[in-house]
Amino acid sequence: MSNSTPTTDNEKKKSKGNRSPCSPSRVLHIRQIPNGVTGAEVVSLGLPFGKVTNFLMLRGKGQAFLEMASIDAAVSMVNCYTPAPPHLHNQPVYIQYSNYKELRTDNQHNQARPQAALQGVNAVQHGNLGITNALAAEGGVLPSQGSVLRIVVENVFYPVTLDMLYQIFSKFGFVLKIVMFHKNNQFQALLQYADAMNAYYAKMSLDGYSIYTGCCTLRIDFSKLTNLTVKYNNDKSRDFTRIDLPFGDGQRTVETSLSTPFATQNTIFPSYTGPPGFAPPLGFSQGTGPSVPPVPGALGPLTITTSAAPGHMAVPGIPGNSVLLVSNLNPEAITPYGLFILFGVYGDVHRVKIMFKKRGIALVQMADATQAQLAINYLNGQRLYGRVMHATLSKYQTIQLPREGQEDKGLTKDYSNSPLHRFKNPCSKNFQNIFPPSATLHLSNIPPSVTVDDLKNLFTSKGSTVKGFKFFQKDCKMALIQLGSVEEAVHALIELHNHDFGENQHLRVSFSKSSI
Repeated sequence: MSNSTPTTDNEKKKSKGNRSPCSPSRVLHIRQIPNGVTGAEVVSLGLPFGKVTNFLMLRGKGQAFLEMASIDAAVSMVNCYTPAPPHLHNQPVYIQYSNYKELRTDNQHNQARPQAALQGVNAVQHGNLGITNALAAEGGVLPSQGSVLRIVVENVFYPVTLDMLYQIFSKFGFVLKIVMFHKNNQFQALLQYADAMNAYYAKMSLDGYSIYTGCCTLRIDFSKLTNLTVKYNNDKSRDFTRIDLPFGDGQRTVETSLSTPFATQNTIFPSYTGPPGFAPPLGFSQGTGPSVPPVPGALGPLTITTSAAPGHMAVPGIPGNSVLLVSNLNPEAITPYGLFILFGVYGDVHRVKIMFKKRGIALVQMADATQAQLAINYLNGQRLYGRVMHATLSKYQTIQLPREGQEDKGLTKDYSNSPLHRFKNPCSKNFQNIFPPSATLHLSNIPPSVTVDDLKNLFTSKGSTVKGFKFFQKDCKMALIQLGSVEEAVHALIELHNHDFGENQHLRVSFSKSSI
């Protein structure tokens, strides 16, 4: 190796104990890069933070050096990737400051390909629509399209969230921005990559895939837009390079998962380990995903990995967490029991805490991370007591019960041993009957003595408008009841699930996919 290039002896010493050198440098040392990772992929790690001005790949050693245009960009990158290392080809890579203040890679004929990749990727990042011929040195087809994809989701039977799209598409490269909207009665999204090559591979690999088995099918093409403008960071739009944007509806809470845009790269969802019966999203089925063609630039199959180790979990909105932050609640109407019953439709709720000083905010602790994510998918954006509820992952990993003598006014409740848990039995039919909130409710466990009028009167007494009712022909213990709106049905489920008919007969209420 020439004297003009850095050697890694000092880096090896520094890497022991996973410490970073004390003084920040705009040159970063990247370790444990898997075989087969391209220069363009390594360079793309730096792009969200600023321009990459130089690059050196030490092939065979699994190491590289990246020089950022400024110290600030390098500091942002290290601060972001230290708590949760980024993944390349499904393997974590580790980033720290180098002892070198700048990279000199002259006299390095074997660096021509990585340098070409650097020029090409930077050209894309800075607004060039076509990937320059330089990137062809990395061995690629050269699409002429840009880095913005238009995504249409067909047959949306389950809710599709921004975080789900981010998780799926970030397997192919760095997602900079996402905007979701409805147009022509279709769910659509625009998604911008840092690199047009990654947009091309994502389109080739994901067009026609279904997020859930048999539904939520992705139809992908290139947008005519070259750059997305995002004004708000919320559940409909997000710019992952800007943490300073407002939430947009005046309901931003103290804690929000938007504070760490890159710490959660590839870690929004835990590996799917839920029981059979939960319809797993694309790539979530028992840790194996659809086989994505091994094209250069694609980041391996769509399996979901949680990269942050338990010791690195002190960030807001912990991926793989089972505690939810629920906000914009109606403080006059909400109760711990009401949240327990509603969130209990999607998993077993262990604890609920309504904030003592901010009654419009609550924490809900589910049995596991899969159930927490299900609850977010179905309940985020649902109207409850006249307000649109927000549900996201919390920065807390458990809900503490109040100490003896601590003023709480009954706002913190422990339900871990409740007999009302729907998913305790792994063979329960409840696993097959998880549906979005709907105006039609499924009733079961109805005693033979209870009539149609009894049930209609029961629901009317709780403020519901009954639009339709029918008993199941084969089983008169079950029935469907259609109410005036989805919100009415949500309120009725909270009020009447486990209603006591006497003689130890309790009504069971859940949402139905049918209508009458």
